[in-house]
Amino acid sequence: MDTWRKSSYSGEGDGNNCVEIATSVTRVRVRDSKAPARATLAFPRAAFTRFLTVLKEPEEMVHPR
Repeated sequence: MDTWRKSSYSGEGDGNNCVEIATSVTRVRVRDSKAPARATLAFPRAAFTRFLTVLKEPEEMVHPR
Protein backbone atom coordinates (compact mmCIF):
# COMPACT_ATOMS: atom_id res chain seq x y z
CA MET A 1 0.00 0.00 0.00
CA ASP A 2 1.27 3.45 -0.92
CA THR A 3 1.96 6.12 1.67
CA TRP A 4 0.69 9.41 0.31
CA ARG A 5 1.96 12.78 1.47
CA LYS A 6 0.68 16.25 0.76
CA SER A 7 2.82 19.16 -0.34
CA SER A 8 4.29 21.20 2.48
CA TYR A 9 2.98 24.27 0.63
CA SER A 10 -0.62 23.15 1.13
CA GLY A 11 -2.41 25.00 3.89
CA GLU A 12 -5.60 26.61 5.09
CA GLY A 13 -5.26 29.57 2.71
CA ASP A 14 -5.80 27.32 -0.29
CA GLY A 15 -8.48 25.15 1.27
CA ASN A 16 -5.93 22.42 1.97
CA ASN A 17 -6.31 21.32 -1.65
CA CYS A 18 -3.14 20.20 -3.28
CA VAL A 19 -1.51 17.29 -5.01
CA GLU A 20 -0.22 14.34 -3.07
CA ILE A 21 2.65 12.06 -4.01
CA ALA A 22 3.62 8.51 -3.19
CA THR A 23 7.11 7.30 -4.01
CA SER A 24 8.71 3.95 -4.57
CA VAL A 25 12.15 2.91 -5.77
CA THR A 26 11.16 3.10 -9.44
CA ARG A 27 8.24 5.53 -9.70
CA VAL A 28 6.40 8.53 -8.30
CA ARG A 29 2.61 8.60 -8.30
CA VAL A 30 0.63 11.85 -8.15
CA ARG A 31 -3.03 12.36 -7.25
CA ASP A 32 -5.46 15.17 -6.50
CA SER A 33 -5.98 15.52 -2.75
CA LYS A 34 -9.61 16.56 -3.34
CA ALA A 35 -10.35 13.30 -5.16
CA PRO A 36 -7.96 10.64 -3.85
CA ALA A 37 -10.07 7.73 -5.10
CA ARG A 38 -9.82 8.89 -8.70
CA ALA A 39 -7.04 8.16 -11.16
CA THR A 40 -3.38 8.76 -10.37
CA LEU A 41 -0.50 9.65 -12.65
CA ALA A 42 2.64 7.52 -12.47
CA PHE A 43 6.05 8.74 -13.60
CA PRO A 44 9.44 7.06 -13.71
CA ARG A 45 11.34 8.36 -10.69
CA ALA A 46 14.14 9.88 -12.80
CA ALA A 47 11.65 11.78 -14.99
CA PHE A 48 9.80 13.19 -11.96
CA THR A 49 13.08 14.24 -10.35
CA ARG A 50 14.07 16.07 -13.54
CA PHE A 51 10.63 17.72 -13.66
CA LEU A 52 11.08 19.08 -10.13
CA THR A 53 14.60 20.27 -10.95
CA VAL A 54 13.35 22.24 -13.95
CA LEU A 55 10.55 23.79 -11.88
CA LYS A 56 13.11 25.09 -9.40
CA GLU A 57 15.44 26.58 -12.04
CA PRO A 58 15.31 30.31 -12.73
CA GLU A 59 13.16 31.08 -15.77
CA GLU A 60 16.12 32.33 -17.80
CA MET A 61 17.72 28.89 -17.44
CA VAL A 62 14.58 27.15 -18.71
CA HIS A 63 13.83 29.66 -21.50
CA PRO A 64 17.11 31.23 -22.62
CA ARG A 65 16.80 34.22 -24.91
